[in-house]
Amino acid sequence: MTYNTQGTCSKQIHFNLENGIIKSVEFVGGCNGNLQGISRLVEGMEADKAIERLSGIKCGFKQTSCPDQLARALKKAIEEQA
Repeated sequence: MTYNTQGTCSKQIHFNLENGIIKSVEFVGGCNGNLQGISRLVEGMEADKAIERLSGIKCGFKQTSCPDQLARALKKAIEEQA
């Protein structure tokens, strides 16, 4: 799946979900090292748990962040699969 981010340095998130489990995550743009770290931490995690942990995180003065955008992307994917 591809999610176009809003309000962050990253522009897109590519990810795969299988039976509610995050199988892969790749950010396009943004802080490469940090985003690789986030991706590796959530791979294999239940999407609901990642949403719970990442939702609402802000980056500096922005109202969102790359982790928050990933939570939104996962939430949208779950809603679309239902």
